[in-house]
Parts: sequence; structure tokens; C-alpha cells
Amino acid sequence: MAKRIKRLEKGIESLKEEIEKHFLKLEKDIEEGNLEMGRYHFKELDKSLIFALERKLDVLDLNERIIEEYRNRLNKLKVRLK
Repeated sequence: MAKRIKRLEKGIESLKEEIEKHFLKLEKDIEEGNLEMGRYHFKELDKSLIFALERKLDVLDLNERIIEEYRNRLNKLKVRLK
């Protein structure tokens, strides 16, 4: 069981890094006016990466506020995408 927990913790950290990379790409696309790529990064964050992070945190019974922070950050950027 310890191996599984360590693997999940590594996966969580990896997802956090990937989420930050996509946020940077999304912000860059918005600034440059590349809205199609921005929408792609938005969907990738919303439908895939944040969802996966949330599931991994649920398995470990962790209630981190990071999910709420990511969702709030994503919603602020969503307004700029339109």
C-alpha cells in the first residue's frame, strides 16, 4: 500500500506541474490573441488535468484547496477568452 501512496503523491505533483504549464500557455495565448489555442488549453485544464488531480486527491482523502484555486483561476481566464 505504501508504494501506491507514493506513486499517487508523485502523480499529484506531476499533475500540478503540468497544470501550471498549461496555465502559462493559456495566458500567453490570450495575450497574443490566439483564442483557438487558448480554448484548447482551457479545455485541457478543465476537462482533463484538474479533473484527474481531483480524483487522485480523493483517493488519498486529501481536501486541498488547490482545486478551488485552480478553478477560480481558470474562471477568471475564461472571461478573458470570450
